[in-house]
Amino acid sequence: MSAHQPPPPFGQPHSPYPMSKPTGIPEGMAPLATAGQRFLARLLDTLILGVIWTLALASTGALQSAMDDPDSPDIGKSILSAIVTFIVYFVYEGAMLARDGQTLGKKAAGIRVAMLADGDVPRGRGWTRAAVYALPGVAQPIGVGMLFWLLNSLWQSWDKPFRQCLHDKVAKTVVVEAR
Repeated sequence: MSAHQPPPPFGQPHSPYPMSKPTGIPEGMAPLATAGQRFLARLLDTLILGVIWTLALASTGALQSAMDDPDSPDIGKSILSAIVTFIVYFVYEGAMLARDGQTLGKKAAGIRVAMLADGDVPRGRGWTRAAVYALPGVAQPIGVGMLFWLLNSLWQSWDKPFRQCLHDKVAKTVVVEAR
């Protein structure tokens, strides 16, 4: 080695995604989204869900029924509102994910849904993911929808290595940073 040559490199090269790129993520895929990014995206999409819910309550007469008789609202109208709400939300989420992997909340949070196998936009699997997430909400009036959502959303907390929720597992997707 001459005095003008640089010394040999020390150790192995470092990965550009040291902590957020687990084994099994395809080469070139963006790093996994953080729990905070996912929470922000879901919070924003839940606000959209709230608008849809309010419009459904008003359009079915359930809102007026609850205001007219708070002690005995029309349960049938409330159930119809839940069905309408979650079908509309399913269409919103499914169409957005199938198109480019991002709902409005995900766009704002800088994340997207990607196929685990290749990092591509989910296309048809976006509809599968949306169905597993949104349609249990139809059971919201009896509390089952809320329990499923809670378990589904918390699943990423202990899932290794991809931090998937149940709707991700069914659709074979992951949530990554948008580039």
